[in-house]
Amino acid sequence: MRHLFSTFYRSNLSRHLLQCANYKPQKPQAPTSPPSPPKPPKKPTTLSLHGETWEDPYGWMSQLHDKVAMRHMDVYMEQEEKFTEAVMSDTERLQSKLQSEMASRLATHLSTPPLRWGPWLYYRRVEEGKQYPVLCRRLVSLNEEFISHKSPSAGFDFTSGKRIEHKLLDYNQEAERFGGYAYEELSEVSPDHRYLAYTMYDKDNDCFKLFVRNLDFGSLCSKPQADRVSNIAWAKDGQALLYVVTDDNKRPFRLYCSMLGSNGEDVLLLEEPRENIYLSIRHTKDFRFLTLNTFSTTSSKVFLINSADPLSGMTLIWECEAQAHCIIEHHQGYLYLFTDAAKQGQPVDHHYLLRSPSACSHSPRKWESVFVDDQELIIEDVDFCDSYLVLIVREGRKYRLCSVSLPLSTAKASLPLKELNPQYLPIPDHVSQILPGPNYDYYSSIMRFMITSPLMPDAIVDYNISNGKWNIIQQQNLLHERTRVLYGSASSINVSNDLSSCNAGEDHSWNDLSEYYACEYYDVSSPDGVLVPLTIIYSHHRKKSSKSPGLLHGHGAYGEILDKRWRSELKSLLDRGWVIAFADVRGGGGGGRKWHHDGRRTKKLNSVRDYVSCAKFLVEEEIVQEGKLAGWGYSAGGLLVASAINSCPDLFRAAVLQVPFLDPSSTLVNPILPLTPADYEEFGYPGDAQDFQAMRQYSPYDNIQKDTLYPAVLITSSFNTRFGVWEAAKWVARVREYSVYDPRRPVLLNLTTDIVEESRYLQCKESAMETAFLIKMMDS
Repeated sequence: MRHLFSTFYRSNLSRHLLQCANYKPQKPQAPTSPPSPPKPPKKPTTLSLHGETWEDPYGWMSQLHDKVAMRHMDVYMEQEEKFTEAVMSDTERLQSKLQSEMASRLATHLSTPPLRWGPWLYYRRVEEGKQYPVLCRRLVSLNEEFISHKSPSAGFDFTSGKRIEHKLLDYNQEAERFGGYAYEELSEVSPDHRYLAYTMYDKDNDCFKLFVRNLDFGSLCSKPQADRVSNIAWAKDGQALLYVVTDDNKRPFRLYCSMLGSNGEDVLLLEEPRENIYLSIRHTKDFRFLTLNTFSTTSSKVFLINSADPLSGMTLIWECEAQAHCIIEHHQGYLYLFTDAAKQGQPVDHHYLLRSPSACSHSPRKWESVFVDDQELIIEDVDFCDSYLVLIVREGRKYRLCSVSLPLSTAKASLPLKELNPQYLPIPDHVSQILPGPNYDYYSSIMRFMITSPLMPDAIVDYNISNGKWNIIQQQNLLHERTRVLYGSASSINVSNDLSSCNAGEDHSWNDLSEYYACEYYDVSSPDGVLVPLTIIYSHHRKKSSKSPGLLHGHGAYGEILDKRWRSELKSLLDRGWVIAFADVRGGGGGGRKWHHDGRRTKKLNSVRDYVSCAKFLVEEEIVQEGKLAGWGYSAGGLLVASAINSCPDLFRAAVLQVPFLDPSSTLVNPILPLTPADYEEFGYPGDAQDFQAMRQYSPYDNIQKDTLYPAVLITSSFNTRFGVWEAAKWVARVREYSVYDPRRPVLLNLTTDIVEESRYLQCKESAMETAFLIKMMDS
């Protein structure tokens, strides 16, 4: 055997030497040159305001009614699409792998957990092969052991001979009515369970249309049917529907009442002619009253309407100066008001709860505080049932959930919360937000909440307030790569716990991922000394000390809490050693009204400085490796990150901006799409000279540095967005024009499909591309 092998080896060696003797070395091939970015045409226009004049060479991109400009825009968008594809072509295998990873983590169960209301269980489910869900219900009496939407199949119980499942609305059929696209904004079942009122988006007319469906027969009612509907509320035990419609500028300005089953015209209850006043209607949870809120930037009013007789008029029960959040509930003869309005002319930082007898005849009505003010215990939200008041409270960064028995004592007003013997409900560690569920069943002591965390998939939990039992109704279990949906079947995991013996922080039934990922909190000093909360998460096993790439999220607008919930697409970065960070900058929520106001209008730059401070902290403390930090922002968060890049372009290696707001000067001075008072309150009124000057200072489009190396940026946008794609296109064109060109730091514009929000797999595709872009930029 050795001889034969030696002969074979010598033979091959001789052949190889002969080939080498005849080999002619070829010239090395030049590396493929990187693609060149598109260069859109310039058509300078001059703008002036408050004595300041500036030029916009790309303003033509927003001329939606100019057919020639839009043809140029179509050509330019096609060029951008091809450029993005060319730059990202070497990541196709990575994108495919990432998309597979993300898709494998999607919840396999697409139905919503059943919600009990009166005699019915309501839920939505997706049928195999269909794009949109079906709204269904089942009688509790026929279905005490709700196992899943697949049992019994076709919704029929052959043993009892009774139909169990009732299909109320098939959104796939609605899509056929609206050109293949189904998007519902409002949906309300009547208190007698006979009707469903809902609004569907009509793309052709850019408005929401109101329909009412008879649930007993499945047919559409002849009335009401209305266009441009923004609010709905049932009255008269389901015999009447009140709805608000908008004007041409999408301002809610008219309130109508429609009597179902009558032939009469819908009655106009109120029309608000003033262009700065907005209307909103809702019912109290016991359906005894309806409340009409009228609000502007300078005033807020709440009117009370008797639900039993909605045409009898409305009574003013609350008013205050400036815009305020005002929610009214009714419980056993008392009205409860949850608001953040000023007290005795002095602004307050957080919400508080007031009450007043519903039969009060005093004018003005007298309201008393329910709780003593406590700066250490902040009430974030409240929810009511017939027997309990449930409070979502926060102590520093720690959220808690507690209940108080109703009715409250009438002997004393304004008591400390601890004197009302609150019962604290179990929640896991590292909670980032607690959100009340629909909780339609006012007379049930079981109340539903959603609990979010950076280290735990969202948990939908039912708490039985009366006996202390709790049950995780739906939560994805990533440890087993499946979705756990608990419907009380024998195969379900029993996670009910007694409050007296439960230590939620040590309980593993929450499916938290703290065994694999860490969550840490920091307070970062901004230039003016304000401490900015910074949250970071990372893998225990993948993070490399001082050598990890990082992604810093930010939003900082509208007083909204930064979304720090666990998202499965981030797992692909965490498992590759990335650090994910969240900067709760001023302008956002979680810090009270002052925290919001200190990051808006003339103080908007505070948000940017806070974000930059957090970015520098990550690098200086060696949490993230220098030169490997990326930024991420959505909508108004895109403005934050882009402004931070203008301020310190060398601090970031890359950034992802989703449908960003990048050109406030043009958008606020000459809005192409209707804006709300909240937009102007947030970013400034162009007519105010101080607001305008501040706007010019923080505007990403107007402050791009010249002759400077910018980080790589991927912008995703869509034509179907409030902050139009032209803003992104203008910013991309100007960055390329002004900055130092480096093909290793491309600036890309990617158009997403309008229906990406309706398809989880399209979402995976978009997320895979963004993640591949970040990995590519860090590795280049």
